[in-house]
Amino acid sequence: MVHLLLAIIYLSFISLGLPDALLGSAWPVMCQEFQVPVSYAGIISLIISAGTVVSSLQSDRLTKRLGAGKVTAISVAMTALALLGFSISNQYWQLCLWAIPYGLGAGSVDAALNNYVALHYPSRHMSWLHCMWGIGASAGPYIMGAALSGGMGWNMGYRIVSLIQMVLTACLVLSLPLWKKRKDEPGENGKGKAPLTMKQILRITGAKEVMLAFFCYCALELTTGLWASSYLVLKDGLSEETAASLASLFYMGITAGRFFSGFITYKMNDTNMIRMGQALVTLGVVAMLLPLGAGATMAGLLLIGLGCAPIYPCVIHSTPAHFGEENSQALIGVQMASAYVGNCCMPPLFGLIANYISAGLLPAYLAVINLVMFLMCERLNRKCAAHC
Repeated sequence: MVHLLLAIIYLSFISLGLPDALLGSAWPVMCQEFQVPVSYAGIISLIISAGTVVSSLQSDRLTKRLGAGKVTAISVAMTALALLGFSISNQYWQLCLWAIPYGLGAGSVDAALNNYVALHYPSRHMSWLHCMWGIGASAGPYIMGAALSGGMGWNMGYRIVSLIQMVLTACLVLSLPLWKKRKDEPGENGKGKAPLTMKQILRITGAKEVMLAFFCYCALELTTGLWASSYLVLKDGLSEETAASLASLFYMGITAGRFFSGFITYKMNDTNMIRMGQALVTLGVVAMLLPLGAGATMAGLLLIGLGCAPIYPCVIHSTPAHFGEENSQALIGVQMASAYVGNCCMPPLFGLIANYISAGLLPAYLAVINLVMFLMCERLNRKCAAHC
């Protein structure tokens, strides 16, 4: 039963990844159809991220009240409904409206599942869990690219993913008895304990640093995922259909990197895994900066994906060790909120840069974010080492 429950959690993370790259893959076509500037993708991204901030900050309370199983099933169902809404939208404001349940569906489930795995499984399972997310994120652009190249339109791409999410929702509902049998579920562990306030969390040594590191990581990941396709079109001159498919190289890099990271964790601790990832991101940015055309850009996107692979799961997995198991659910919830604040601010900011200056500045933009993330992670390590 324990292994079946872990398989259900893996399946849940596939569902989390599926929609993440759809907007970036389809936007070069969508912005023309809706007759809006290219930067308007950032507004939709901002609304989605704002919803995830709200729901992730409530994850501690929701998980204690409902349990991780119900939180997961409800969240995936909300996402499926939102994607169906995207597929039938014919005006830009409708996309903005459906972005609200889209965002609310992501935050709580992300925090609950990550904390569950961080507490109960070794680091390799965290990497492989997020590899499952990468499978979903890689499949999303492929589905959208196939819909566009097949003449079915971006609407069908969203509709196909919505149907997949509905099937996953049904699987999660059927799995609810497995969650109830698990005595050490996060919702059960937390009963009788008052959630930490934001003021209490900020007083914990290293909390500010890990929040800013997460802000930078997700800003880097979402900015790359959202604007890679547009970068290939505007900077390297590829067609929209080709760019939509090639943008999935970034998510393929994340997926493959997390698969192999699970094995590397046998030899390397979380801290060094994070450093290795940041070094690979730097190499990817350098490749994109080289004036060698679309080939170098594609290699850069793959390297950035490989670099992102170990960072997120290893930062999450190290949370109980850095801050204590009793604080991990609250800390992970706040980390997720910080990450989505990064999603709210940084991709739309680059949208303005692309619209008014040049989309060619994407590699430099990513380089600055990666540098700040590196500095915050190193400061976190020093503070936690001194505190321990």
